[in-house]
Amino acid sequence: MEVQSFRSLAHSAQTVVIAALIFVACYYLPKLNFKAQLAKLPAFAEGGEKQRNEFLKHGKSMYLQGYEKFKNQVFRMTGSDGAETVVISPLFLSELRKLPDSVVSFPKAVEDVSVKKATNRSNRADAVQLMEVKYTGLLADEPLGVHAVRADLTPALARLNPMVYSEVLQALEEVMPTCEDWTAVNIYGKLVSMVAMITGRVLVGPDLCRDKEFQRLSIEYTMQLITAQLEIKKIRPLFKPWSAPRLDSVKKLHTSRKDLANFLEPIIQARRDAEKSDPDGQRPDDMVAWLMNRNGEFGIKSTHHLAQIVLGLIFASIHTTTLTATNILYTLAVQTEYIEPIREEIRQVMTDNGGTISTRALQQMMKLDSYMKESMRFYPPGFTSFQRKVTRGFTLSNGQYIPAGVNIEVASHAVYQDPANYSKPGPADVFDGFRAYKLRQGGTATDHARNQFVTTNEHNLMFGYGKHACPGRFFAANEIKMILANLILRYDFKNEDGSKERYAQLDMGRQSSPDARKSLLFKAVTV
Repeated sequence: MEVQSFRSLAHSAQTVVIAALIFVACYYLPKLNFKAQLAKLPAFAEGGEKQRNEFLKHGKSMYLQGYEKFKNQVFRMTGSDGAETVVISPLFLSELRKLPDSVVSFPKAVEDVSVKKATNRSNRADAVQLMEVKYTGLLADEPLGVHAVRADLTPALARLNPMVYSEVLQALEEVMPTCEDWTAVNIYGKLVSMVAMITGRVLVGPDLCRDKEFQRLSIEYTMQLITAQLEIKKIRPLFKPWSAPRLDSVKKLHTSRKDLANFLEPIIQARRDAEKSDPDGQRPDDMVAWLMNRNGEFGIKSTHHLAQIVLGLIFASIHTTTLTATNILYTLAVQTEYIEPIREEIRQVMTDNGGTISTRALQQMMKLDSYMKESMRFYPPGFTSFQRKVTRGFTLSNGQYIPAGVNIEVASHAVYQDPANYSKPGPADVFDGFRAYKLRQGGTATDHARNQFVTTNEHNLMFGYGKHACPGRFFAANEIKMILANLILRYDFKNEDGSKERYAQLDMGRQSSPDARKSLLFKAVTV
């Protein structure tokens, strides 16, 4: 009996050991296989805390060097989160855009940072990675929000532009000082206020966008989110789950988000109640209404969820538009030789369009459009684009195998500085504000299309690439152009200290932004 019990026990132990070995094999073998496949790809920079800190400080130059070294192939790069990404040459973008989401997935790239859904008007996968959404709570790829921008906002631009332009004029009057003599203006701060009003008009309607409390809460939420994500970036990845939620900036962010959501939810609920009581009544023409019209299609039932989508759109619209406009103004402030030619174009175009900035007028401001494009080529909001998660391994045309499980990206800033991509009408490393304008003037219809600010292609990746390219770029471009056109018409401006050296960018890892603390001197133009 004892022998039988011993044999039974031994058999059970053997079974447990075999099961454990099978579990270990199933768990570790795929990981080892993944690492072996990844190791076959050349590496520019690999692992460790030293490498992570180096990336945070010198990400821009690292991408430039890696791109130059492995120009016609892919390479590995370890970023601020400690994980390796595969940097893809733009030579392969035409191949990648043909692959379905079941092979290279934008949504899976979002899930990789522990977010289920989110939305952004710019290159959204990049924003997810940059904005530390696991800890900031930013919705960065909410399908309903993305669909409403694509299906409702963009097709309505011709109808909405007169209203947007009216809001631009009112915002300028309320926010900008008279500047009868040279006056120091923190232009980033002024632009934040203006954009909150202008974009708010499209997002929440005419009454709410001018509500001082709404403006205050929107701006506060946007600024707190930027501050929090920058501080989170500095924490070692291993310690983030413990340390990030305890940061004062993160706590303040969550308070700001809650305050803005509490402000919006009763307003959204009141609209939903009004629709139920009067289904055939007249509805507002704004983003909240469009989201409500389509929420059933996407299974969105709660007012809280709708409010969170609006919060994501508020941040994206204020942050990206303000950042881009500030970058352009900082550049133009030290290249004042461009101001008069652009100003003259704006005057002529407005004269030809009844004294206003219509949709047609926006299309005709080709010098301004060109300057905006060249400014973003040199001073983009980030150094990478086209983030995707590989969900099924594939082989590129050069024979390199990209294994399932890795994230891929393109070193977009390096692409912009490559003479092979930008050699006409002058050297790629020389700023030419009218580069795109010249190409559009003397080129084919294809040249005209490829060289617009909003165009996405393998050499212009600011707004992403392929079917997941930013759907809101057309509205953003119109808004930025309207703001810049009016500032250029009304003011001369220059650096506060009179220097001709552009204010330095603040770079961190993949991210680049203008220094919001700087001021420009503005002086009203006398006509």
